[in-house]
Amino acid sequence: MARSQRTPEVPRVLSNRAITIGAVVVVGITLLSTTLLVVVLRDAPPKVILEAVRTSASIGVGTGGAAALWLAARRQRSTEVSILRRDHDATETRVTELYGRAAEQLSADKAPVRLAGIFALERLGQTYPTHRQTIVDLICAYLRMSPEASDEQPSPEHGGPQEFEVRQAAQQVLVTHLRLDEEPAEDSLFWPDIALNLSGAVLHTFTFSRCRVRSATFADASFHGPAVFRGTLFERQADFRGVRFSGLGDFRRVGFEGEGVTFRGATFAGEVDFGTQTTAALTGAMTRLDDDTRRKWPADWAERPLPDEPGWAELVARRG
Repeated sequence: MARSQRTPEVPRVLSNRAITIGAVVVVGITLLSTTLLVVVLRDAPPKVILEAVRTSASIGVGTGGAAALWLAARRQRSTEVSILRRDHDATETRVTELYGRAAEQLSADKAPVRLAGIFALERLGQTYPTHRQTIVDLICAYLRMSPEASDEQPSPEHGGPQEFEVRQAAQQVLVTHLRLDEEPAEDSLFWPDIALNLSGAVLHTFTFSRCRVRSATFADASFHGPAVFRGTLFERQADFRGVRFSGLGDFRRVGFEGEGVTFRGATFAGEVDFGTQTTAALTGAMTRLDDDTRRKWPADWAERPLPDEPGWAELVARRG
């Protein structure tokens, strides 16, 4: 269950001056009411005047009682806030400890320990919403780091089978929590208003379909295998500059809002499908020419072969 991490407000402390002024006001009200009653009833019998004085005193006592009640309520509120602050500080301390422990696990030599760190960060983000962006930033930073061989049969491409599994798990955590729920619920796994920074990352079989992010940068990233963005919404910005697609690039029904999208310098070496609904700026992008490979661009873009680079073409806007 998600829990708010807002710091409780601290009530202002009453100064001695404020207390003195309050006491003077109470005494003043008592004296004023007594004087008024005596003046109004100056011709009345002594018994009536005495009763008026008692009434005035009652007014003073009642005013003082109300002030005392207010002070008691304020003191109770102050106690409650102190308890909330203590609980909040304890929670923040625990979150910091858990976050630090999970971050340390990501730098461990053993792949299973790093995998445990990924899942620990995921649980932390699901429980404490205010830390989600920080956790996403950490996972993205891990994916941006160069893969290192960490098992007996390392692969120069992605650091070995065990490290490959850790990175696949990290990718899946991002997808799981950035994919919109079909039916929103209180225990939703969706993390809203997240920005991704995967610039320069090496990503394998990246299935980022039906997701929603505030912004995302994949500048100079390399996608090995399918890169599926079908149905995803980029609310403010999407940066695909210099991205290398070695396999399928699926951008069907993708929404680029806000500042839009750029693919300048991107290269498509495999199948490409922008469908019929996606609008994108492809100026400066290149694609490999292969008659056996299906390539579907937005309606207002076309391929122009590059004379100096046989087998490659640049994307140019069609002239109306």
